[in-house]
Amino acid sequence: MVVNAYAAHEAKGELKPFQFELGALKHDQVDIKVLYCGVCHSDMSMLDNEWRSTVYPFVPGHEAVGEIIAVGAGVRHLKVGQKVGVGWTASSCLTCDDCMTGHHQMCNRAQPTIGGRHGGFADKVRVQATWAVPIPDGVDLKSAGPLFCGGITVFSPLMQHNISPLSHVGVVGIGGLGHMALAFLKAWGCEVTAFSTSPEKEEEARKLGAHNFVSTHDKDSLKKLRGSMDMVLDTVNVELEWGSYLGALKSKGILHIVGVAPKVTARVGHLMGKQKSITASPTGSPFQIKEMLKFAARHQLAPMTEHYEMGDINEAFEKLRNGKPRYRIVLEA
Repeated sequence: MVVNAYAAHEAKGELKPFQFELGALKHDQVDIKVLYCGVCHSDMSMLDNEWRSTVYPFVPGHEAVGEIIAVGAGVRHLKVGQKVGVGWTASSCLTCDDCMTGHHQMCNRAQPTIGGRHGGFADKVRVQATWAVPIPDGVDLKSAGPLFCGGITVFSPLMQHNISPLSHVGVVGIGGLGHMALAFLKAWGCEVTAFSTSPEKEEEARKLGAHNFVSTHDKDSLKKLRGSMDMVLDTVNVELEWGSYLGALKSKGILHIVGVAPKVTARVGHLMGKQKSITASPTGSPFQIKEMLKFAARHQLAPMTEHYEMGDINEAFEKLRNGKPRYRIVLEA
């Protein structure tokens, strides 16, 4: 089967029309006709070979939404015509301890959708059926793509840490990840505080779900929050004044990191006395993605998206690289 895609042939290269052949469909795989695909910062990092793992020609795209057009002989839970989404992971071994305990995203043999294979900036994408998650009624297909990476990245910590509707949770950063975290947390029932370096974002942060807003340039505001939060969810990829955020936590509070900051430093004494912890997580398992989609459908939650035609892919990447999308970009096939 011939796939029509957009590929770069060198680091930071232009994405150009590209064709490749898919071999025979394996018993546990599905082929998906791509309808929409989100553009994520991880696509740009891979395009630029920032992580020194990109294989060229390289077809990005790991937030694909589409319709199943073929199923492998061993696939029983999906059918042709069903609408599904695919995120960061395209397959996992299904037999290791992580997979067998429901933590497929941590499988040592998990293969990224854009790692050593071609992704979703194409008319078709093939993945292991386990990772093709059905999209329920009530989730808008046009804006669903970013839920499969950014959405699950900020949703899975709520499940991981058994966050209660009575919890007070802070979100650091109001961007591609942070804006979804605010909406999820408000619907979860939590008290939500947004932290941002941009005071002008306060009005929008409150519309998205924040009850409180803190400009991180105001050191006194951070001090006033001391001992008030159950969790701080860090969504940015820069180093912070970690001590200030740890100080904002209650006893047994959690600083959870989903933004890829270069490093984290903390005094053990600041953690030990009140049994605070620093944790981090990748995306999420197929089960967690399914639960997130159900939650989004129930509460009518969706990422804020800007849309481009697939043929305008380089313009979309330019906007991501040098502009400020509000807040996620989606390509339409």
